[in-house]
Amino acid sequence: MAVAPKIGIIGLGHVGAHVANAVLWQGLAAELYLCDVRADKLAAETNDLQDAMAFYPHSARVCSVGDRYEALAECDIIVNAAGFIEKAAESRDGELFATTDAARTFAARIAQAGFDGVWLTISNPCDVVATALWHLGGFDPARIVGSGTALDSARFQHALAAATGFDPDSITAYMLGEHGASQFALWSHARFGALTAAEIEAAGVTTFDRPALEDAARGGGYVTMAGKHCTEYSVSNAAVTLLRAIVYDTKTLLPCSTLLTGQYGQSGHFISLPCIVGKNGVERVFTPELDPGEATAFAASCQHVQENIAKLSWW
Repeated sequence: MAVAPKIGIIGLGHVGAHVANAVLWQGLAAELYLCDVRADKLAAETNDLQDAMAFYPHSARVCSVGDRYEALAECDIIVNAAGFIEKAAESRDGELFATTDAARTFAARIAQAGFDGVWLTISNPCDVVATALWHLGGFDPARIVGSGTALDSARFQHALAAATGFDPDSITAYMLGEHGASQFALWSHARFGALTAAEIEAAGVTTFDRPALEDAARGGGYVTMAGKHCTEYSVSNAAVTLLRAIVYDTKTLLPCSTLLTGQYGQSGHFISLPCIVGKNGVERVFTPELDPGEATAFAASCQHVQENIAKLSWW
């Protein structure tokens, strides 16, 4: 991967625009290719980024390519941020038909144009859309990275930091499964520095209300949605963290959505597990030992993703 590669972004809504800005602020791209079917929105975002170029640490070429998706074939990374925020008001499943139909308009075209880079897909429902990209384009599934529960895990850290008073950076705690209502907290592997949740409780720091904290992680986005009708900062930062891992080949260990190939007896669709992310996308998938409740929750989460896939008549 080039130090400053070509990055494409499909969808310049709240998230896609923030990703574009963060990519330029962090100097992650030499060239940025922007796609959106709304010509006025695309022109506005492209011009705004170009106006800001003097303030970024490094200059980059920002190109507006509309719906000429074949122009993305030369990119090293494509970010799929196509979304329909009005359909997401009630749940992440609300965009199911819209975002998968959108993927049908560009995935095969980009594949046929010869794209062999890495996909980072943010669009919801994330696990279904990632699976659809694999199905529609025939891409190497390891080179499709779904942002998945990387964001929800940060929300879990936020909730745990509030409960303990600890810096979120000192907490390692993952949400796994679907990036949606069926996700679950991996309490058995949560760590506060070197301490387990049980050891934190035994030390008298706090008594964890596990269901409430898990719900805070699962539903944190809707606290934001209630006041501003979108989420943008947290999800775009989660995406750019994954982008940075790909660009700089950092081998970052994060939960993200990847193709299941028999883990916990499940296969054939994407869902979040702990993954090593580097220049080739998902380079290794880990299967932490689950306690009985977590194993049941993971199976239920997989079932929900499978049920959503089954709703797509074109599959």
